Amino acid sequence: TSFGATSLFSTTTGTLNTAIGQSSLYSNTTGGSNTALGLQALLSNTTASNNTAVGYQALYSTTTVGNNTALGFQAGYSQTTANNIGSNTYIGYQAGYATTSEQNLMAGSLAGYANSTGKTHVLVGFKAGFNNTTGSNNTFVGNSAGQNVTTGSSNTFIGSGVSVYRDWE
Repeated sequence: TSFGATSLFSTTTGTLNTAIGQSSLYSNTTGGSNTALGLQALLSNTTASNNTAVGYQALYSTTTVGNNTALGFQAGYSQTTANNIGSNTYIGYQAGYATTSEQNLMAGSLAGYANSTGKTHVLVGFKAGFNNTTGSNNTFVGNSAGQNVTTGSSNTFIGSGVSVYRDWE
């Protein structure tokens, strides 16, 4: 199902896709069971399946990684290959913006914003884990929780503004 200029523009054999919004699922060729709602949502997707992107440029850079869910303006924007695992959930304005890894839950405006290769995070709250780039296995819950952690792994911070940590690696 397609509604919007150039939505599902490149699809050849992909099936069970829904694209609503200009250029949503634009590059999709063989990916199936994807849902894109919003201007340029899942724009770069080519072969990935089982993705849901709702919002302007949600999952914009995703190409071959499936099983991701993004809800919000540029949520999961940079999600690319992630070892073809995917399985991320991004909820909120630019949540997980720079993330290219897998198995993350980032909920809240700017949660996990700078995360690049860090994986298996639970980041919940406005700016939770905002500056994390490569650390993995962190749980940050609260407004700006873990905001200053950049590379630390296996940390748990619960509470507003809690961001002092010890890297146990």
